[in-house]
Amino acid sequence: MMNALRPAVSVFVLLTLLTGVAYPLLTTLLGNLWFQNAAQGSLLIQQGEARGSRLIGQDFTRADYFHGRPSAAGEKPYNALASSGSNLAASNPALDEAIRQRVSALRAANPQATGAIPTDLITASASGLDPDISPAAAQWQLPRVAQARQLPTDVVARLIAQSTTQPLMRFIGEPVVNVLQLNMALDALDKH
Repeated sequence: MMNALRPAVSVFVLLTLLTGVAYPLLTTLLGNLWFQNAAQGSLLIQQGEARGSRLIGQDFTRADYFHGRPSAAGEKPYNALASSGSNLAASNPALDEAIRQRVSALRAANPQATGAIPTDLITASASGLDPDISPAAAQWQLPRVAQARQLPTDVVARLIAQSTTQPLMRFIGEPVVNVLQLNMALDALDKH
């Protein structure tokens, strides 16, 4: 009986060491070697301090900052531990009410903005953590931010253009603006 059990235990121990120890250590080492920034969380550093991750949105609510997409991630917006969408169907009256409330709040916070509110400012992403908005959503908020920071609109527009990331190929995606990076650029401008 013991002789029959020895090979099974040996294979179990060997595979545990290979797949549970060696492989994770190797992939972690190679990830940190080849993709250090991504392996460390894609952190955005300002004045030696981590302000957040390029990959996870933050809840900006002040008038002098650009705001991101609404977050449906748990009790606290952009909670990475509770990543989720609202899971409300397009036919659900609760979704209509949430959108109505968001539109009302956006109109009140952005009285100078004209035109239709870009969709990404009134709908939450599937993860609830989306760090990006469309350039149109940034442009729509531009008058509020420029007025709150007492900056010329062309200066803020230039920051939006500089913060816009183009897709690798046009047919693969849309241009996006990382809200945290844009707000960090505004803060850096204030410090000069």
